[in-house]
Amino acid sequence: MKEMLKEWDKEYIWHPFTQMKEYSKEDVVIIEEGKGVILKDIDGNEYIDGVSSLWTNVHGHRKKELDEALKNQIDKIAHSTLLGISNVPAVSLAKRLVEITPYGLEKVFYSDSGATAVEIAIKMAFQYQKQAKDGDPKKEKFISLKNAYHGDTIGAVSVGGIDLFHSIYKPLLFKTYQAEAPYCYRCAFKKEYPSCNMECVASLEEVMHKYHQQVTAFIIEPLVQGAAGIIVQPPGYLKRVRELCTKYNILMIADEVAVGFGKTGKMFACEHEDISPDIMALGKGITGGYMPLAATLTTEKIYEAFLGEYHELRTFYHGHTYTGNPLACSVAIANLELFEKEKVIDTLKPKIKHLEGLLKEFWELKHVGDIRQCGFMVGIELVKDRETKEPYPLEKRIGYKVILEARKHGLIIRPLGDVIVLMPPLSITLDQLTRLCEVTYFSIKKITQGEN
Repeated sequence: MKEMLKEWDKEYIWHPFTQMKEYSKEDVVIIEEGKGVILKDIDGNEYIDGVSSLWTNVHGHRKKELDEALKNQIDKIAHSTLLGISNVPAVSLAKRLVEITPYGLEKVFYSDSGATAVEIAIKMAFQYQKQAKDGDPKKEKFISLKNAYHGDTIGAVSVGGIDLFHSIYKPLLFKTYQAEAPYCYRCAFKKEYPSCNMECVASLEEVMHKYHQQVTAFIIEPLVQGAAGIIVQPPGYLKRVRELCTKYNILMIADEVAVGFGKTGKMFACEHEDISPDIMALGKGITGGYMPLAATLTTEKIYEAFLGEYHELRTFYHGHTYTGNPLACSVAIANLELFEKEKVIDTLKPKIKHLEGLLKEFWELKHVGDIRQCGFMVGIELVKDRETKEPYPLEKRIGYKVILEARKHGLIIRPLGDVIVLMPPLSITLDQLTRLCEVTYFSIKKITQGEN
């Protein structure tokens, strides 16, 4: 049966972000069960879940309280629509999200993935300008950062900036303005932090100054550009972004899908610089990695622009079939209760410090060009030449070879090009963190030491 499952997988499944021609030649890993931070495949092999099942898992797999939340809810109802009626878990979760997110975010619109949460944010910002009392119908454009990733639906791709993923779709996209991202390791201005005085901020202001009369919103992944390779923004950058958005009357959309729910060391990345966006997108860790759910939060001011008589057609005509799904909302509530009960954010501090210490050893590897860490989010950028920062040729697939090597030693991780990403569940122990880094170190050394 095991071999048959592997054959069926290759015959019937088209995997995301995967070159299926190469995948079909590999020995397939099919996960059957998990406990804590350990995954187990159908062959009985165990692996540390080094990327928390694509940046979602928080408290580990088979967490008793989350399991029970799902079981208890299934005995009541699995799903009912949120179109025109409501359900108990959706109401309770919305109240809790408003209580814990940055000040001023008062309304919750549910969806089922990070990309849809971003689509909603984009459409809200656009429609707001059309019908708010202080709106400007001419403001139809968006500003985003180069290297940005906000999801794979068309609106989210339009405000994205990773050509590797999205260049082929350009004819389908709406026009946006892009500003240079604060990628300190490969600074677009050939400067070094902090003597650069954050020229990337000045560059962003130039774009805002030039186009603000056409722009409704600026969208940003606060603190860390995830899919770009864990690009960590310098201290103070996020606060300046908030100030510039206010100065130029541009709505600020914070895409916290990847960075939210503890991964940066605080519940939300915006908390690090004490700022509040006008719209916030949440996903991934919102259910502790158990169920598909996302939420877009916004201010009372934006919400009020959509209020009116039925015939005025000011309604936000947007929705998803499983919006506010009771199962997902129930486990999300239990997830937030665990954050509070187990003081998860406080317990992260020694783990983050331990991880920081372990990562210092990676500088011994001559093909490690940069190590970027923000809380539990880590990107290790591999280069052909450390002195010149010359990247490896694409056909070498160094990052991919490293993660395959790690898999042989009981670790599941994913690369972003030649950036090795580590982002384990927040519940990982110090010993497991040590093992995760040992395997990653060994795998990088083995794959790169023979490459020129």
